[in-house]
Amino acid sequence: MQDMYPLHEGDVVLFKTSISFIDHMQEFLGSILSTCTLVIPPFSQLKENVFCIIDFLQGYFISRFVAVPSLMRTILPSLRGPLLAAIQDSLKLLVLSGEVLNIPLYNMLLKSLPKTSILNLYGSTEVTGDCTYFDCKRLSLLLETEVLTSVPIGLPMSNCDVVLHGENNPHEGEIFVGGLCVAAGYFNHPYLKPLADGTLSSEHDANGCKVQHYYKTGDFARKLPSGDLVCLGRKDRIVKVSGHRIALEEIESALRDHPDVADAAVLSREVDGEFLLLEAHVVMDKTAEHDKLLKTALKNWLLGKLPRIMIPVNIMLTKSLPLTSSGKVDFLSLANSTLPDQQSRIDIGEISQDHLIQVIRKAFSEVLMVEKVSADDNFFVMGGNSISAAYVSFKLGIHMKFLYTFPTPSMLQMALLSPSSHLETYTDLEVDSRRPEGRILSRESSISSTLLDKANKMLIQADTDGGIYNPTKKSKTESNACYSEKQSPANSLWNPTAVQTECSFSRCNKSEHGRQCDRSYLCNSIGPNIVPRDGKGFMRELWKVDMGSCVDASPLVVSSGSNIYLFIGSHSNKFVCIDGRSGIVQWETRLDGRVECSAAIVDELSQIVVGCYQGNIYFLHFSNGNVKWSFRTNGEVKSQPVVDKCRHLVWCGSYDHSLYAIDYKSYCCIYKLPCGGSIFGSPAINEMQQMLYVASTNGHVTALEIKNLPFKKLWKQDVGAPVFGSLSINSSDGNIICCLVDGTVVVLRTCGSIVWKVSTGGPIFAGPCASQALPSQVLICSRDGCIYSFEMETGNLIWKHTLGRPITSSPYVDENTQLMSNNSSSSDRLICVCDSSGSIFVLRVDSDMNKVEEFARLDLEGDIFSSPVMIGGRIFVGCRDDYVRCIKLDIK
Repeated sequence: MQDMYPLHEGDVVLFKTSISFIDHMQEFLGSILSTCTLVIPPFSQLKENVFCIIDFLQGYFISRFVAVPSLMRTILPSLRGPLLAAIQDSLKLLVLSGEVLNIPLYNMLLKSLPKTSILNLYGSTEVTGDCTYFDCKRLSLLLETEVLTSVPIGLPMSNCDVVLHGENNPHEGEIFVGGLCVAAGYFNHPYLKPLADGTLSSEHDANGCKVQHYYKTGDFARKLPSGDLVCLGRKDRIVKVSGHRIALEEIESALRDHPDVADAAVLSREVDGEFLLLEAHVVMDKTAEHDKLLKTALKNWLLGKLPRIMIPVNIMLTKSLPLTSSGKVDFLSLANSTLPDQQSRIDIGEISQDHLIQVIRKAFSEVLMVEKVSADDNFFVMGGNSISAAYVSFKLGIHMKFLYTFPTPSMLQMALLSPSSHLETYTDLEVDSRRPEGRILSRESSISSTLLDKANKMLIQADTDGGIYNPTKKSKTESNACYSEKQSPANSLWNPTAVQTECSFSRCNKSEHGRQCDRSYLCNSIGPNIVPRDGKGFMRELWKVDMGSCVDASPLVVSSGSNIYLFIGSHSNKFVCIDGRSGIVQWETRLDGRVECSAAIVDELSQIVVGCYQGNIYFLHFSNGNVKWSFRTNGEVKSQPVVDKCRHLVWCGSYDHSLYAIDYKSYCCIYKLPCGGSIFGSPAINEMQQMLYVASTNGHVTALEIKNLPFKKLWKQDVGAPVFGSLSINSSDGNIICCLVDGTVVVLRTCGSIVWKVSTGGPIFAGPCASQALPSQVLICSRDGCIYSFEMETGNLIWKHTLGRPITSSPYVDENTQLMSNNSSSSDRLICVCDSSGSIFVLRVDSDMNKVEEFARLDLEGDIFSSPVMIGGRIFVGCRDDYVRCIKLDIK
């Protein structure tokens, strides 16, 4: 690499990589050996705030920078204006390695750093760093003839021999690395096989001596006609279960650690052509006398070592494992074995009516790993999910939809004992997704109307009880539930028998109310929840919907009549309408780009408006999701549209630096405002003064008078740093609240002058939250891991609460819930905050004493960039594990 991309004495390198990661060798040794300048920042500072890297890049004129692609994706949005110009002039070479470099990210880098050479490297610690390289200057030429989704890892470096070893295709296979770069082994680990002894056959010279050794990487690649390699990922028994990549060997290793296990083999089994179930075959040291007890003990053992998603739903005890001729476990024979079917499948037709419910309860008990299941326990409330549901359905020989429709043993038994004599009749049941209560329809007349009526009544009752149909435990549920319907008023949002007015709720406590609403924070379509002040809260999942890819968008929740709907999109181009109570998808639409912004709804509840990455702003039918019209901008749309009822307009910003005003009745764009920078956040409208405010990444806030066409630009204020979050307006005085990416919060008067300005400890990417439930406060979430409360009028810090991990989304105040005690007139408020690492927090704030404490916490398995919406104890939020969820808060 020094021959092709040499470091010179005048170069400046940033030493930012941990010494436990092989890439630090490039930075440290490369600089020392070439006698160039090495900048060593405080590592504690880098760990606490990754964005300080930008300051070092600019302040020290760094000329060579080594990073993983995900780091560049994180800091890239902050490289704007003067910061970017300085870095563009100094940064000569950007070296990326450690992860796949996707084409879209490369295009963003190329746009931001057009003068910088970009290298994509591949390697590992075992081959002493990197072994292949690709100069991205050649990418445009390759793309003329090749269809690629990631940047190639390129050609071997000097002294590295890289070959592909495959069985059939000579141009595709596993990467083997040979040459001087291959390490001899791991220090102080003599039991590990020396890395030089690769499994690929070595070549021999005329005297029979070995002349080459190879290291088997476990990565697979494809060779292009140009000779460049394209990484295909790992294929050594890594499977994807419910969106999570799982190494089967890790589960086997955990099983073998059990003192009574001699050997184990884990495989995945496909069910209904869609779901993968993990299945473990275990050889015990001693003869198994109590299979059920042993299986339970093994599952409990695994639960202490592995995430729940990695626990096999079926554990088979066997005397031995089938082996291949080379002595390895024969997984093909194991998968084709009829043993699992014989042990797992139950012939419902042969079970007597008296024993059927016991069989169902036993199936629930095994997969949920609980000792007792009553006849009225709800499978999904007890912790069931799509994976465990697939196993129960597989074992009972029924379709999964059947279990979702009848989630308790008693309901399922009643359905299976219907007068129809064929199970196929019931497995062909379907849920009418167009009806919000999820009524059951029959495709066969042989299903009795009595069964359907009873099932429908059960579903309605389950919906009323927050997803629990449990008559034997109902009184206990009502006494313990923080938000039980008994405590809520008759017109509660979560009471399906009440008639609601038309309201919508979205991130940052933004809400729109119909004419029947009084517009106060205690919206009469919901009604107040008064709950005990004592105790702690806990959260449980009511439902989740698979969105096919990351869900970074924030939900829009709409109340219409007696129905509750949730609208949200994802990176998979999918945009859906979901029944807010049951989680049933009402309709689904595919757009032409991924969706990261929240949607909006026009005042007649006839159209949903949402933007996508391809630059389109879509107007969709409320009832079925069909596209009524779309408007094309010249850049990505990440800004949530804002509805201007008075003028029948939708205001929406774009990455093309423009703000658009679109008439949603005549379907035309009537106004376009150039803003000088990309618009990520939503504009804010002051309806009383008929003013609109918009901010952009060039650090300017622009004020627009919107009384009459042509609209008039009144002023433009430079706030000093890019703005990525939405603007908010103080309802009492009309002041504009603005959060900057450098961590500053600025409040402007309606004339554009600054009222106050404060700094937080890290960058801010989300908008402020101003709620009438906490009328004197504005809540700000920062990437420093803290949520701040500032006094609305003065900017004084009221309180600060540290979560410990970066926060990228906005908080939400539950405006319809108060925690009160009998001996006090004061009340506490609840605030929902999600950190970027996947934890959902509910904080309790004493509105009199301004004290804050953690009330409840729930950890998810994916990062969260979606801002939550919390209404009456229900939390709606998207996650990067591909799901959007409804979560319920209760009191212990």
